[in-house]
Amino acid sequence: MTAKRTGGRILIDNLVIQGCERIFTVPGESFLAALDALHDTPQIDLVVCRQEGGVAYMAEADGKMTGRPGVAFVTRGPGATNAAVGVHTAFQDSTPMLLLIGDVARGDRDREGFQEVDFATMFAPLAKRVERIEDARRIPEYVARAYATAMAGRPGPVVLVLPEDMLKDEVEAEDRPRNARFAQAADPLAVGALMALLQDAASPVAIVGGAGWCKGTSHHFREWAERIGLPVAAAFRRQDSIPNDSPVYAGNLGYGPNPKLLERVRNADLVIAVGARLGEATTDGYTLLTPDHPGQLLVHVHPDPEELGRVYRTDLPICADVAEFAELCADWEDEVIHFNAGAEAHAEWEAWATPKPREGVALDLGPCVAAMRAKLPADTIVCNGAGNFSGWWHRYWHYGPCPSQLAPTNGSMGYGPPAAVAAALRFPERQVVAVAGDGDFLMNGQELATAIRHGVRLLILVVDNGAYGTIRMHQERDYPQRISGTELVNPDFAALARAYGAWAETVTRTEEFAPALDRALAQSGVRLLHLKTDVEQITAATTISKLRAR
Repeated sequence: MTAKRTGGRILIDNLVIQGCERIFTVPGESFLAALDALHDTPQIDLVVCRQEGGVAYMAEADGKMTGRPGVAFVTRGPGATNAAVGVHTAFQDSTPMLLLIGDVARGDRDREGFQEVDFATMFAPLAKRVERIEDARRIPEYVARAYATAMAGRPGPVVLVLPEDMLKDEVEAEDRPRNARFAQAADPLAVGALMALLQDAASPVAIVGGAGWCKGTSHHFREWAERIGLPVAAAFRRQDSIPNDSPVYAGNLGYGPNPKLLERVRNADLVIAVGARLGEATTDGYTLLTPDHPGQLLVHVHPDPEELGRVYRTDLPICADVAEFAELCADWEDEVIHFNAGAEAHAEWEAWATPKPREGVALDLGPCVAAMRAKLPADTIVCNGAGNFSGWWHRYWHYGPCPSQLAPTNGSMGYGPPAAVAAALRFPERQVVAVAGDGDFLMNGQELATAIRHGVRLLILVVDNGAYGTIRMHQERDYPQRISGTELVNPDFAALARAYGAWAETVTRTEEFAPALDRALAQSGVRLLHLKTDVEQITAATTISKLRAR
């Protein structure tokens, strides 16, 4: 298209070409020309949020679910700095994302004008690429490159900075075609070498999930792993990498994993990491699997060559799209391998993931998760931010087909409710649950207003123990009984939810939960259950008294 258009119109036209269906935003005067173009663009659903942190989390979650960049649009200065948390999440979670920032006019740059920030410097360590568009005629080029970069290799966030006056320029521009994600095929010789290593292995284990993982990857990897009996452990907060009912699913790594799974990984003679970066959380501070892993062979499959050998000595690096790799393994015909370890590991996980009631606990979250499992569909999407509260769901919830877990591997608080809004918009036919701690919820609880405005179907569980629980746990471990900075005074979360227009109830005892859940599920729209728990039950595995006793 070569007729004269404003920069804002060119931008929106090229986002449509690249497949953008939804933009999350808090509006700003710095990009009014783009908002004006959106007025006449029914192909894009504009989701107006209440704070830019919520904007960025929603876009990041959308990118996780679709495999194409989730799009956030914010204004300069305060808007961009608020959104930085979601960019960091996208970077560490290997999620394709596009952050658009309306900026000061070109002629005012470098004067520290109103809300001016040097975004190239600010976002350099947080994004794969940061670019400023000075010429409206080049918008199609920059947008196409942003999409390609965000999806290529290890996916991640790209930031485009858009001067206010550039978006108002009327110019002729040639649109670029839609970019597909480049999928590098797996080398059959390398996969053959992997199969040879498996022939010689006595106790192999796979660690999966991460960059480029999708429903197709899950299907083919599960098919192959089940055929050979390979135990499959999920990397931190990648528990939907294969459905947990798979007979070879071994559980999750990260915080609070099954000790028997840790022992299995330590004793493995062959570790096959597919898509995972093997980061600090997954490897328990690089100790479960050490960078040099003596006595173990490491096969690392990743779409980005820069990740191979970056931290870990890699005995067989395979640079490939994980979906292509999984499909090639599923179709491999020369196998004569079968291990009993997959079934053994799954049985160990089932025992670990079955909650046992705790004596003397008024509201016991383990049976609550079990009640949810009995009543909610297998493809329910569970979203959570950071905090010890999430450990009950990580341990006892059975995650279904990908995507069914939205949780930040960078440990970012406030993620659950915004991610759940994005999930409910993306999959309106599926049940979506946000699980949040009390401190976690109040970081982005204002996005209840966004959920109500868009009429989404969403269940929110607020686990309220009156504390920043994770920090309290570390505090009690390192400085017993010296409480400082971790106690909270909270509102009545059920009353707060009703003020927004949601249905809500408060639950204080275990036996109250299942009936309250039934009542919640009978309602439409946004529903919230306020679960008042005792901080003494600090994790799914221990108590404050036990921490102090150590």
